[in-house]
Amino acid sequence: MTKDTRSSGFVTVILTLTGWASVPLFLRHFAESIDAYTSNGIRYGFAALLWLPVLLWNGKKGTLPKGLLQKAVMPSVFNCLGQVAFALAHYRTPPGLLTFGMRTQIVFVGLGAAALFPAERRLLRSPQFVAGMALVFGGNVLMALLGNVFQGASGEGFLLAVLAGVLFAAYGLSVRRNMHGQPPILAFSVISQYTALGMVTLMLLLAKNRGMVVLSLPRGEIALLLLSSVIGIALGHVFYYVSIARLGITVTAGVIQLQPFCVSAASYFLFAERLTAGQWLGGLVALSGAVLMLITQHRLLRVTTTSDVSTAPTSSRA
Repeated sequence: MTKDTRSSGFVTVILTLTGWASVPLFLRHFAESIDAYTSNGIRYGFAALLWLPVLLWNGKKGTLPKGLLQKAVMPSVFNCLGQVAFALAHYRTPPGLLTFGMRTQIVFVGLGAAALFPAERRLLRSPQFVAGMALVFGGNVLMALLGNVFQGASGEGFLLAVLAGVLFAAYGLSVRRNMHGQPPILAFSVISQYTALGMVTLMLLLAKNRGMVVLSLPRGEIALLLLSSVIGIALGHVFYYVSIARLGITVTAGVIQLQPFCVSAASYFLFAERLTAGQWLGGLVALSGAVLMLITQHRLLRVTTTSDVSTAPTSSRA
């Protein structure tokens, strides 16, 4: 790997981190004016329109891989369900705490990968990997208890964030299992179309005024909503794939683990969200566990393949 490749990789991973850290802040901002189903429908619908030319162009050239459309169905279902839980959580709990709860998905990714892929079962026999999982869970439980999270709607939001983490873990694992060997950009293009179909359908069925409430927003707010779609969905995943290709999954996923800290810091200034010293300690414990899991995985498996794109603990999601 050349110095220029690594340098550009660090640029794209920072852009990924910045984009995905902005998503919970955007969603919290719009929670005051539109409902979760409208937010999902508009953002994913717009992102799908941006990706549609990629599919049409490859379809016209006859370069769409055989079976891609069918294989993308299951991952898209998990992505839709996870996105609903993720968006609803923003209406019940602050962005920083929510994003820490989402980080538990790395544990479910590890457990799911061990269950589905025999080569990774050795991870569960590693004391370091199991200790990392315990630290992730323990850190998040510590955050919740010290912040009295389970008293009121905030607890519902935190649990929704954890549920979103479970569903996004299932999404990543199903991408890995169903779409191994498929071009990542084309795979995401198809998934974005299916996910948009689900999100727009839910918006028409469940959103206030079938999503038309968005037209009552000022033009600047509508532009901001569409910008959040570009940053978090349309470009965020591209930067993520490029970062993995240039830096590897361990470095990329490790940097993304900083997302909750970035979100919490920004939320302090934007929404006056204040985590206690104990909650920050819990977050650091969870972060150390995630890093330990990643390092152990890298050491034991030692093979980075294109399928690892979907096993990495994403995120945040958009």
